[in-house]
Amino acid sequence: MNQTTLFIADLHLSTGRPDITAAFLRFMAEEAPRADALYILGDLFEFWIGDDEPNPLHACVAEACRACVGQGTPVYFVHGNRDFLLGRDFAGRAGLTLLPEHTVVELYGKPVLIMHGDTLCTDDRDYQRFRRITHWPWLQWLFRRLPLSWRIKVADGMRNKSQNANQAKSMMLMDVSQLEVERQMAQHKVELLIHGHTHRPDIHQLTLDDRAARRIVLGDWYTQGSVLRVTPEGERLQRRQLG
Repeated sequence: MNQTTLFIADLHLSTGRPDITAAFLRFMAEEAPRADALYILGDLFEFWIGDDEPNPLHACVAEACRACVGQGTPVYFVHGNRDFLLGRDFAGRAGLTLLPEHTVVELYGKPVLIMHGDTLCTDDRDYQRFRRITHWPWLQWLFRRLPLSWRIKVADGMRNKSQNANQAKSMMLMDVSQLEVERQMAQHKVELLIHGHTHRPDIHQLTLDDRAARRIVLGDWYTQGSVLRVTPEGERLQRRQLG
């Protein structure tokens, strides 16, 4: 191990983008096994309708993750807004360790708050209302027991509705709330927050109680890969080629 921890998010893997899948599989085979740990901060998949969906892509991803874990690199997963229904059955097949939506991890002597990031977008009240509803345990229980064909139709309809709604929203509305960022970091007593969701990779400097702090945003994998490398010396956002 070379004292490196890796973070990725927002790959939105689907059968329609084999170039992203190829880049992810290459990353899992060549780069991830050399790290101390890999954290996937949500939206690994474009959508998830249940662990029982017989999608060859899911089996391929599970095999790649399990192989990485088998070589000694644990792979941790935080649910995103697209794959929040990913369950313990798939996690078991993939060797993933599921984490709560807000988790503090110790990285080389420093506490770090990690999350997908959608809970930080509190100005988008319509989305937060939708999120609360879709996370009702009884509703998820019911959805998982619908026939697979019904779940596919429901997921397609929800995805189209979400895309249409987002087109009418301003980018500022869909970004994080600075007040919520500061509240979460103060509540968890950290000076570093890592998240995805907004697809705006950057390292933001801020001040909390007269102390320097940072918020690192992971990028998506639509046009290029985005990887955060954390070492005892610091953090670096890097790009990866697709295909």
